[in-house]
Amino acid sequence: MSRILTVSAVTVALAAGTATTVFAQVPGAPRDAVPAATTADAAASRGTLVSVERLRTLTAREVAVELAGDEAGAWDTGAVRHGLDTFRIVYRTVDPGGRPTLASGLLALPRDGERRLSTVSFTHGTELFKGDVASVSAETWAQAPALAYASAGFAAVLPDYLGLGLGPGPHPWMDVPSETTATLDMLRASRTAAAARGRELGRDVLATGFSQGASAALGLARALQEGADGWFRIRAVAPVSGAYAFRDAELPALLAGRTQPKASVVYAALALVAFDRLHHVYDTPAQVFKAPYDRTVEGLLDGTHTGQEVVAGTPDTLDGLLTRRGRELLAHPAGGLAAALRITDGVCADWKPRAPVRLYYAQEDEQAVNENTARCRDVLHAHGVDVPTVDLGRPDYGGSRHLGSQQAATAAVVRWFGSLEGGGGRNAA
Repeated sequence: MSRILTVSAVTVALAAGTATTVFAQVPGAPRDAVPAATTADAAASRGTLVSVERLRTLTAREVAVELAGDEAGAWDTGAVRHGLDTFRIVYRTVDPGGRPTLASGLLALPRDGERRLSTVSFTHGTELFKGDVASVSAETWAQAPALAYASAGFAAVLPDYLGLGLGPGPHPWMDVPSETTATLDMLRASRTAAAARGRELGRDVLATGFSQGASAALGLARALQEGADGWFRIRAVAPVSGAYAFRDAELPALLAGRTQPKASVVYAALALVAFDRLHHVYDTPAQVFKAPYDRTVEGLLDGTHTGQEVVAGTPDTLDGLLTRRGRELLAHPAGGLAAALRITDGVCADWKPRAPVRLYYAQEDEQAVNENTARCRDVLHAHGVDVPTVDLGRPDYGGSRHLGSQQAATAAVVRWFGSLEGGGGRNAA
């Protein structure tokens, strides 16, 4: 799953009883049309800024009021010091096949403070609906990370990923390579946008992300460490409640009934449908999904349906969703699914982070089981990297411990990143 799978967005959508509040649509914003170009052209234009629109201007007091007033649970406001501006950005990037496409994201800049800013990249958890990401949704859940980091004095960069926000097509869920390229290109576009406003994004990137975004943050960190960009470099990494061991930890827990039942259904469907789009997991939906869902689930997960619609259009149990073959495939991945999971589960393997890393988790997370964090820690330790795990206790946001972990971690990570910029940087917890 994204965080593995980041079941997070599902619960948020469930908790929101009404349609998501959205910012005004960008006039003429590109949605489905992407200019024809070669793969070489696409690589050369990655990170090019297409459009910028100012969305909000908030004083520090207004930021604090919004964060503290979230009905699902108040966000910590102890680090709020600056007012801020937010901007929706559309930029050029590449799809999983290296072809040119467009993506969107949110940039938040403090209104005062230093001209040169330290940059926080925040990658979000699973979202089922295109409109539930920070560049489009006005809900506090989507906005809070940008508000928290920018009001603390950082430039906050939040990519929507491919296929979400204003991006065309379906979202390639849990595809770490395309999450990485979309996130890096969002950083590049944000640097251009900030420069046009008299601000400079410094070289050091502080990467954090939640659930699905935890894996994306690790993917970005690895790419920057390996020299993927001539300007940006990784300074520290703070993944939160990730599904780093989707095959060996998350899927077994899901099938054994150790994760929240409805979230398990949605994540099982996502794993099969999203991975099939890139890796050919099944020949027909009827091989893995029972009727009537074999005729509806692929369309339901195309990004144009809200979380409420997905919840209403899926069964309450895995037995109601999966055929025997579908369950067996999740229990014993083979073929395209196995190939997809090798990529997804590689975020903690085969590399040795040089920047400080902390892995954040909530006790008894009902969506991203704690074994994910333990396995990532152990794999990194085997590569000679001692990574502390930070126990966030049992936080709650809208009745979800998983979602509560993002809220609790945001406050903790703001403090840690601030200490690093003040001359810290040790991995000690």
